[in-house]
Amino acid sequence: MNAYVYIVRCADSHYYVGTTRGSLEKRIAEHNAGTFGGYTKSRRPVSLVYHQDFERFEDAIAAECQLKGWSRAKKEALMRGDIEALKRLAKPGPQSKKASFDRRAKLAAQDEGNEK
Repeated sequence: MNAYVYIVRCADSHYYVGTTRGSLEKRIAEHNAGTFGGYTKSRRPVSLVYHQDFERFEDAIAAECQLKGWSRAKKEALMRGDIEALKRLAKPGPQSKKASFDRRAKLAAQDEGNEK
């Protein structure tokens, strides 16, 4: 059985990330027919812009969760196959550095209070 993670571009230029088992073409047709309520129903038509196949459905779901956490720029780099942009976009930005510093500072302060 085939399983897929896919990205469709909606009529309003938003992206939707999903998974399916079996026929990817059938699933895209279902999105365009409005078969299932949800995000894409009011944003039709949709067009397939990326897909990756997996042997196990669980792996497709894991990939879906990962992709849903990505920025638009990172998804577009993936669709283009732009590995250098993916590497660059994967690096933490200024906000991430600040957040990790703040977290370390808070943990250190808590740890100091537990000394005997």
